[in-house]
Amino acid sequence: MQPSPPVFSHRALDLKHGRIEMAHGAGGRLSAQLVQEIFLPAFEPGEGAAHGRGAQGDDAAALPFPQAGEKLVLATDAHVVSPLFFPGGDIGALAVHGTINDVAMLGARPLYLTASFILEEGLPLSVLARIAASMGKAAREANVPIVAGDTKIVERGKGDGVFISTTGAGAQPPGIAPSGACARPGDAILLSGEIGLHGLAVLSQREGFQFQSELVSDSAALHTLVAAMLAAAPGIHVLRDPTRGGLGNTLNEIAQQSGVGMILDESAIPIPGAVAAACEILGLDPLYIANEGKLIALCAEEDAAPLLNVMRAHPLGRDSARIGTVLADPRGFIRMQTRLGGERMVDWLFGEQLPRIC
Repeated sequence: MQPSPPVFSHRALDLKHGRIEMAHGAGGRLSAQLVQEIFLPAFEPGEGAAHGRGAQGDDAAALPFPQAGEKLVLATDAHVVSPLFFPGGDIGALAVHGTINDVAMLGARPLYLTASFILEEGLPLSVLARIAASMGKAAREANVPIVAGDTKIVERGKGDGVFISTTGAGAQPPGIAPSGACARPGDAILLSGEIGLHGLAVLSQREGFQFQSELVSDSAALHTLVAAMLAAAPGIHVLRDPTRGGLGNTLNEIAQQSGVGMILDESAIPIPGAVAAACEILGLDPLYIANEGKLIALCAEEDAAPLLNVMRAHPLGRDSARIGTVLADPRGFIRMQTRLGGERMVDWLFGEQLPRIC
């Protein structure tokens, strides 16, 4: 997908000092420059990636359909994170990772992404170019190309810099159908690693908090981990990434969908020391802090041990752990066995601990 040469003759965008103007959204020469000089070079797919037709200037991309017997999976997401850049990531890479992960949680092979940008008048072009470059890099690393997109400009003060909406398409193989409604009593509850890193990394950057250890977002595309897991255990009942609302809310969603309860082991949940310390200082519960590179898997008991071995062998699952068991409980209650030997309820979070984190 080679970018076409610019069709205009006046000066190129000033990517160092220039800013977004309302005219960039008018559909004229400046709009074309944004596409030609920022987005197309940034989103150029890597070798071996599926190719769309975005560089040809059409308003849509004509793409190969999934193979016979596969189901088409679609996911869409909006990203309004503040600040735009944070330790371990930025809104661009986050938009790519988050949508790829939503497709992967249905056991699908991510194929394509589209992206829509709402840009605020006055946004430095250097910021937009940095975000676009990060998105392109994330898409190439995941081998999931961005094949179509759109840009709109809003007046100064009405957009908070950049909002990004992404849609992902994937192919779900026959016989693979994980769903939040498929949890069964006796299922093992597996978690792919340490929780709380993304939300606190964003918060620390936004508020200027300095902790003894730097908190870095775990933002990552999980589809290769999911593929390895499904190859080892095609019958995984549930896959879910605990993003907004964290582990606690995500487990409650699954319990409600499936009409089951759960019992968790607090000592088995991997929480980094820096996250635990920061939460204690700030009065937060790490169970409800967003993650962007972790997944939950619910599987039959006989699949738990081999699945954990596969997860721990993958770079994104080295710290995987079994954290609990699904119970027969139509009330959908989730209980936690604490480190002190007691029990507490893990209920839905009321309100929002950390706004604008994804």
